[in-house]
Amino acid sequence: MKFSGFGEHAVEFYDGLLADNTKAYWEDNLKVYREDVRAPMEALLAELTAEFGPGFGEGKVFRPHRDVRFAKDKSPYKTNCGAVIEQGRGAGAYYVEVSSAGLRTGGGCFHLQSDQIARFRQAVDTEAHGAALAKIVAKLRKAGWTILGDTLRSKPRGFADDHPRLDLLKHRSLYAVRVWDPDDTLHERGCLDRVRKAWRQVRDFNEWARDHVGMSEKPAR
Repeated sequence: MKFSGFGEHAVEFYDGLLADNTKAYWEDNLKVYREDVRAPMEALLAELTAEFGPGFGEGKVFRPHRDVRFAKDKSPYKTNCGAVIEQGRGAGAYYVEVSSAGLRTGGGCFHLQSDQIARFRQAVDTEAHGAALAKIVAKLRKAGWTILGDTLRSKPRGFADDHPRLDLLKHRSLYAVRVWDPDDTLHERGCLDRVRKAWRQVRDFNEWARDHVGMSEKPAR
């Protein structure tokens, strides 16, 4: 299936799910989810994997059900459909998501375990690799990306107060996101070009993460 845009009812479907996150709503609108959301997302990912997957990672569309075992919020369904190309959590990721808010793309280190954080900080501490990441992050900000991540309130142990990249060293995760409000392009072939262009912009970030953070040696949580 060639990607031609998300279905005309994709945004409406998630508007409804936000208002009524129940099994009854899901089952009544399952056909819309499959045809206007899931199938287009699978087609989008399939086309993009040819460029971004080789040498980097595998692509997958996330399942729609939430893991509510340890959550206070017991809503059964995710209010977005996300897909990713990655080798493993934290080692760089090409991410795309559709929801009632429109289209969201991202890249970088979304989740880091302790061994990955240690390697991340070790790389940031070196002049060559740390300066390279700082330059990548600055370039993304200038291009309109929002830089996010979980951070420490104070500096991590073992680093000077005047470290030139202290802001990066405080991160326990670091990623870039870009969002487009719902528009006509979301439902057209041009949406593929939008995501492809965005992922090309985060390629350097993802390759830095792959090379200097890598996959965790700890079991997945």
